[in-house]
Amino acid sequence: MDKKITVIGAGNVGATVLQALALKDLASEIVVVDVADGVAQGKALDIWQTSSVFGFNARTVGSTDDYEMTAGSSVVVITAGIPRKPGMSRDDLIKTNASIVKEVTEKAIKYSPDAIIIVVSNPLDVMTYAAYLAAKKHPNKVFGMAGVLDVARYKAFLANELNVSPLDIQALLLGGHGDTMVPLKRYTTISGIPVTDMIDDDVLDKIITRTMKGGGEIVNLLGTSAWYAPGVSVALMVESILKDQRRIFPVCAYLDGQYGMKDICLGVPVIMGSNGIEEIIELDLNAEERELLETSSKAVKNVMNVLDDLKLF
Repeated sequence: MDKKITVIGAGNVGATVLQALALKDLASEIVVVDVADGVAQGKALDIWQTSSVFGFNARTVGSTDDYEMTAGSSVVVITAGIPRKPGMSRDDLIKTNASIVKEVTEKAIKYSPDAIIIVVSNPLDVMTYAAYLAAKKHPNKVFGMAGVLDVARYKAFLANELNVSPLDIQALLLGGHGDTMVPLKRYTTISGIPVTDMIDDDVLDKIITRTMKGGGEIVNLLGTSAWYAPGVSVALMVESILKDQRRIFPVCAYLDGQYGMKDICLGVPVIMGSNGIEEIIELDLNAEERELLETSSKAVKNVMNVLDDLKLF
């Protein structure tokens, strides 16, 4: 287990990723980096002090913007960035976070040139694209976490409605992270039973809409974005990489012709193993699903155009 993982950003999401990775005991050392003095060190120390209680050996350590401590990491998780604030335009958010993601990616790659990079920063699809451009790595090594979270929310809502275990639900979503994600009803099953055999279409549509707006629902309740579900979703992806589990997840991946799309980062199902994205799975979409995916891709492209106009790369 002589592996190292780095988490960039010690906010709510980053700290939850750190704890979830420690509980899974996936590495001998997990480093968390933040620009705020003492925050990363304090949270890492707090989590390390739970090691004997939870029974893990992964040593959690913190750093204030010292990337030399991250050297030799197998996986780097980027959660750094700011949430959108009142009065802030989407363009302002992209400009700020793209600059942050570019900077931290370049610093991380300097010390861990072979690392696989997982992006969590928002707006997710365009930040994944920014990290891909900054890392200058093969696209199977740079991707974003969104689909795992979206599916987890979808499963939770379905489990509530059907009064069944979420563990028995299999589901898949494609497209951008947010209002334009693409629900795939015919790929949603409950222990192999099509979900449409167990729930009315209008109820299912409401659940899908709630899933699309899942992040906003949390923001309205808490006044800030979610961190528990995003954090553990990242840990699931890291586990599949470091254990070479070859699990199938929907992730935000760079497409180069898949689904007829090029030069875009979009949510698609992949096989995830020790090389990162081992394979992008191309589903045989029907006309309705194809149209929804194309609509989603156009929305993501519009956001990516804002990044291009900034000329950061």
